[in-house]
Amino acid sequence: MAVHLSHELRGTALIVRVGGEIDHAVAEEVRDYLDTWLRRSGARHLVLNFSELEFMDSSGLGVILGRYRRLAPDGGRIVVCGVNPTVHRMFELSGLYRIVSAAADEDAALAELGVA
Repeated sequence: MAVHLSHELRGTALIVRVGGEIDHAVAEEVRDYLDTWLRRSGARHLVLNFSELEFMDSSGLGVILGRYRRLAPDGGRIVVCGVNPTVHRMFELSGLYRIVSAAADEDAALAELGVA
């Protein structure tokens, strides 16, 4: 299965909707997509909507960590939403929730970022 990506800019936040699977075979594609649209949009924050994500391995964690390192020095934040129980557990075990926030949906994520 492939990964499906779409995006929308809302204020200073880039919302990226991710569907399918993120594994080592598509991690570079996801990384390039995020970097391209963060640069083009000038967004300060990133919301990752995983409500259509079926699977993610550790390479997906690496992609998220890399975007955090890019955004954090300028005060940018990452909020994830729609995380399924398996991915949620991986985020907990890896400690990713120490640097990335979780929200129920896109509206809650934007509210947490102060982007309405």
